Amino acid sequence: MAKRKRTVEMLVTDTETWRGRRVLITGDTGFKGSWLALWMNDLGAQVTGFALPPPTDPSLFEQARIGELIDHVDGDVRDLAAVKAVFAKAQPEIVFHLAAQPLVRLSYDQPVETYAVNVMGTVHMLEAARQCGSVRAVLGITTDKCYENREWVWPYRETDALGGHDPYSSSKACAELVISAYRRSFFENGLALASVRAGNVIGGGDWAADRLIPDLVRAFERGEAPLIRSPQSVRPWQHVLEALGGYIAIGERLLAGDRAIADAWNFGPSDEDARPVSWIVERMEEAWGGATTAKELAYNAAAPHEAGLLRLDCSKARGMLGWRPKLPLSEALGWVVDWHRTVGGGGDARTQTLQQISDYRQRA
Repeated sequence: MAKRKRTVEMLVTDTETWRGRRVLITGDTGFKGSWLALWMNDLGAQVTGFALPPPTDPSLFEQARIGELIDHVDGDVRDLAAVKAVFAKAQPEIVFHLAAQPLVRLSYDQPVETYAVNVMGTVHMLEAARQCGSVRAVLGITTDKCYENREWVWPYRETDALGGHDPYSSSKACAELVISAYRRSFFENGLALASVRAGNVIGGGDWAADRLIPDLVRAFERGEAPLIRSPQSVRPWQHVLEALGGYIAIGERLLAGDRAIADAWNFGPSDEDARPVSWIVERMEEAWGGATTAKELAYNAAAPHEAGLLRLDCSKARGMLGWRPKLPLSEALGWVVDWHRTVGGGGDARTQTLQQISDYRQRA
């Protein structure tokens, strides 16, 4: 029994599991994909990345020179032939599927592209995995927003109804349905397929538009008051390494042949770290050094609908994986500020990112 419930800390510090392992990461040029590519490379994996060029300028992918460390292939998950080609070239043993259109507000402007990338991109990835004999495990990364959000106080469990008000949330619910259908139709035996649903991830090197932490960093660097859309909205905030630690734990169990893990999983913060936007703004100001305290924060009411209250129930991951958050939210915000202060002051982005990965792994 003790062996079944090893903690994530023990799992992700066992580099023997990943040394020489052929890993394919779709979406490696994005924020979360870049952190995962660096972590996998640091564990000794042979990493292939497949993605469009970085979606932002600057980007963590370019700042940390990740293309020097992995075999990156430019490509679009909407192109089935290109997806199949990268599988044939890389012959991956495990796939982390992160390629996505990840922004709620952009999905209102580009709904067709959002569904094409998030739904058909997932179909293409799974079809390529199904036809590639080397693949033993696949993780489809979706989002906490895949649930039919009823704005209630109870956290959502993996068995709750899927849905979504906006095109982004809806497309991720659709991706979950695709993953479930492929699991039951094609992967009952052999290839093991799981999906993972994380909360709002934060971390250094996130430069996305219309996302709270990057917007705050840009405002603080300019000495301006940030524009806040929904100050009372509550989200399950967590450092990107918390989510990635959960993904890696799932990957290890799938590779070990534990088919009970081929299922859907929530990874979110402790209950007390589901905080409103206004709390995040205040703590970020404090960590940054009171950069905007002389100015009033501006609140924007004219914004498209976004969920007001969202929490995740992570008891399944706690019970079956022994997983639990290691970074309190206030400390995680400090890590974000440290990353941007260091890199903004001329420090090396790769070194700083790897140092935070190392610090996180040592927190047993």
